[in-house]
Amino acid sequence: MGADLPLIANPREVRGACPHDCPDTCALITTVDGDRAVRVRGDRDHPITQGFLCTKVNKYLQRTYHPDRITVPLKRVGPKGVGEFEESTWPEALASIGDRLRSTIRDHGAQSVLPYSYAGTMGMLQRESMSARFFYRMGASLLERTICAAAGQEGWRLTYGASDGPGPDEISSARLVWLWGTNTLTSNSHLWPAVRRIQESGGRVICIDPLRTRTARASDEHVALQPGTDAAFAFGVMHVLFTEGYADLEFLTERTYGWEQLRDRAVGEWSIDRAADVCGIAAEDLHRLAAEYGSTQASFIRLNYGMQRHAGGGSAVRAAALLPAVSGAWRLPGCGATLSTSGSFGLVPSVLTKPEWIPSGTRTINMNQLGEALTESDAGVGGPPVNALIVYNANPAVVTPSLQRVRAGLLRDDLFTVVMDHFLTDTARYADWVLPATTQLEHYDLHTAYGHHFLTLNEPAIAPVGESKPNTEIFRLLAQEMGYNEPEFAQSDEDLIDAVLATAGPERPAHARADFTGQGWIRYSPRAGARFTEGRLSTPTGLIQCVAPEAQGVDPVPDYVPMAEGPQSTSALKFPLILLSPPEHEFLNSSFANVDKLKRAAGEQTIWIHPDDACSREISEGDLVVVGNARGRFTASAKVTEDTRPGTVAALGLRWQSSGRFLASESDGREISDTVIVEHGQDAEATINDTTSMELTDLGRGATFYDNAVEIWLAGQVSREAVLS
Repeated sequence: MGADLPLIANPREVRGACPHDCPDTCALITTVDGDRAVRVRGDRDHPITQGFLCTKVNKYLQRTYHPDRITVPLKRVGPKGVGEFEESTWPEALASIGDRLRSTIRDHGAQSVLPYSYAGTMGMLQRESMSARFFYRMGASLLERTICAAAGQEGWRLTYGASDGPGPDEISSARLVWLWGTNTLTSNSHLWPAVRRIQESGGRVICIDPLRTRTARASDEHVALQPGTDAAFAFGVMHVLFTEGYADLEFLTERTYGWEQLRDRAVGEWSIDRAADVCGIAAEDLHRLAAEYGSTQASFIRLNYGMQRHAGGGSAVRAAALLPAVSGAWRLPGCGATLSTSGSFGLVPSVLTKPEWIPSGTRTINMNQLGEALTESDAGVGGPPVNALIVYNANPAVVTPSLQRVRAGLLRDDLFTVVMDHFLTDTARYADWVLPATTQLEHYDLHTAYGHHFLTLNEPAIAPVGESKPNTEIFRLLAQEMGYNEPEFAQSDEDLIDAVLATAGPERPAHARADFTGQGWIRYSPRAGARFTEGRLSTPTGLIQCVAPEAQGVDPVPDYVPMAEGPQSTSALKFPLILLSPPEHEFLNSSFANVDKLKRAAGEQTIWIHPDDACSREISEGDLVVVGNARGRFTASAKVTEDTRPGTVAALGLRWQSSGRFLASESDGREISDTVIVEHGQDAEATINDTTSMELTDLGRGATFYDNAVEIWLAGQVSREAVLS
């Protein structure tokens, strides 16, 4: 829509929240003409949103009213994966799904049913409330939801306890900002105005990222580390802080636990030369950056999840997060560090999910290992095979590691699959039933945030499009079909919001929906700084933990854990290039990848390759190339650029399988078969995640998407032997 308000006789404005997986959780205002939404804009009065939306959510009406929107239940009539469905009715869909679930439970047990969901919406209700109650009541297998942020969250928890830190509205006093593992202009754009104001007032902004991103270009300096070496960089900085008199020993003594052991590691094991060599940067640059950080106590580090998607990701966050404790930056308002503010709200989501209903002994399956769970009878997951898969708020056929294994599982004739979505996604094409879900403009929800401290109520602006229903209502209906008569399944969405708002803890008063009237949002937690300088933290010691006595599987003192693949690894898979796959500016994971304007703006799949690496492979700008390893391959157009380091390549995504040119393969992920190139318009069977592995991080059992060694060949010059050699 244009920037000006359309001419409407009696416009109505409805307040809400952006539902997508982004730290900003923008406050939305939807203008409605009659029964149709005609404009979505950012709330000018919101301290974070400040009246603007990102490239993606600016097109939200194109998503809501997309011509391909699913508006009625669909029943599969063709082979799995082909996408042939016929329209059906809700009564038929519910009865059929109920019959199949009952027979599956009767024949294989309730744990043969697996839910699969993540952050297609971040709302407390539509993400996990009635859905969790449904699966807990059933006794289905539990899903370990660790695909995105688990390593970093666990690393922060071991260090500081609950996740918190200064928000964009608090950092104005900082004179030095490090944007570390974050492409802020793409993935946290509402932080940038605050960063820009610091720049304009004479402060310095440093971007630490293997890639020269939009954010790196807009910063005062770009530090291009070797991927996966963030912990080594942090220890190099600590070495300077401790040995050159920059460490705040008084703060360390009063507010931390075990700092002497951290000091001994930084000083005794991490010389500047060693750290610089591991990171692939000049020792003099590391020393200069460390001295600048140490001499600028008014500093703020924005950590993000790009730095923790490798084998040592949790340890990297632990080391980086301790820098403001060593420097004493926490003493100053708006300074310190932030990974996430999600732990600051104090709400109790268990009142929505009812975890007390989980039967004792229920198994847990890690979502990153879905390919194994669907293709192995018991290896790695224990218990019965997965015979029913219920997918909501996710598109695992695009976003999950080792996609060849995932697709092989989704093709099983004996696997019953239900998908709830807005569109016929790559995952939905394998489903037996596809159920139409509402978008954010069509349902109630309540949103915390992980990039600021404002709680936002989302009210429905329009009636559900077609016969679509909120996730909460779909699971109420499924519970009724399954004969689950507990009164908890009769609660309305308004009841759920009231229940969770009433759970506020001692640091903040309880609220009610009426408190959001006229504004739609409230600041819901105290300012972050005092948490780290006063009182007891939620760690076992009550202090900032330079040593984490409860750490399991890793050294209680943070350390550098090398990547599992790549030049410094001991892996038998010896491929020379590290593939990073950060978000495309126009997409959010796999969301928005089917919105025409955004898809055209993003263009086809490209692979960034440094000129040195391109020259040695006789690759030129625009060449069609094959990117792969022993797990799988995909094709892309070569972008020869110095925006990446030698030895590091980058494919921004994620695109759906039907977009662009890809490489089809019959491999099951363990053995590569002969391949063929398929052109635009033909079925596609490979994306970036065909090359990623199911290996997990050192902490949090998270995904290792960026721990991915590959080779690149000119299309037509790759052979099975080349990949396996």
